[in-house]
Amino acid sequence: MKHNYLIEGEDFLTIQLEIDKIIKNNDFSDATISYYDMQEVALENALEDLDTYGFFTSKKVIVITNFENIDLNNFKDLERLVRYVKSECSDNILIVVTKKFVVKDNKFLKELKKNLESISVSLEPISYIKNELKDYKADTGVINMINTYCLGDITRIHNECSKLKDYKLEDKFIGKNDVEELAIKKLGDATELTFSFVRALAEKNKKEVLKLYEEILNYHVEPLSLIGLLASQFRIMYQVKVLDRRRTSNAEIAKILETKEYRIIKTRELTRYYTENEILNLIIKLSDIDLKIKTTNSDSNMLLQLFILNM
Repeated sequence: MKHNYLIEGEDFLTIQLEIDKIIKNNDFSDATISYYDMQEVALENALEDLDTYGFFTSKKVIVITNFENIDLNNFKDLERLVRYVKSECSDNILIVVTKKFVVKDNKFLKELKKNLESISVSLEPISYIKNELKDYKADTGVINMINTYCLGDITRIHNECSKLKDYKLEDKFIGKNDVEELAIKKLGDATELTFSFVRALAEKNKKEVLKLYEEILNYHVEPLSLIGLLASQFRIMYQVKVLDRRRTSNAEIAKILETKEYRIIKTRELTRYYTENEILNLIIKLSDIDLKIKTTNSDSNMLLQLFILNM
């Protein structure tokens, strides 16, 4: 039976579900579980735990998270970790978690990859929402609405579905109004915040753009922050448009730009509205507005509204 695992994934919930599954399948439910985040502690801490005998139970689960942040120059600890996974200690389960395990030319990482049971985790958002709400009836469009609000983020979807189910526990019917009332958009995320805004800009729907702008301000997003978010969205649109011209797939673009494939799919829906030159000009205009706000006493709200009206 395998006792050393490598989980590749980005979503907290899907990773945690896989960890729970590993523990259950190995009959380690009574084991002590320790997490070591490589963003906060050194690999040595996890290694010491693996080599230490437990006081109350001999079984231990050691989870090393954010493994992509380890110090690749620390050959001593890397070699020690490789020796451990080759020894196959039956008293412990070691789970290494990373966004993407990149071997490069590191001989220790190559050996590590060879001796770990590799698992790649991801969930399809629409299917997950349908399963979460399987005991409820819902308005047409509610499933897609939740997915859009949550940007396909499974952890976020899980939390929002839980809130909706609790809220509608009596009649077990979820309408669009319920989603709008309870599912709070992640306005700090450039993709979600600006997607509808950019689409409305592209469609020259100035009334809708101004409405969305007022809605954004109600969430206490400062105009300067919005300019940064818009510029970020237009930059990725430009990159996607260039890579699309080279017939690059969504998955490949996501890998190149180090973002989720879902964001690339949604961004591609917008690129057809603009030429590459138009996108560059918009980025320049936003940069000019940003500079004026920072270096003069110009009214940021007025400048943004003029930007919208001159589209």
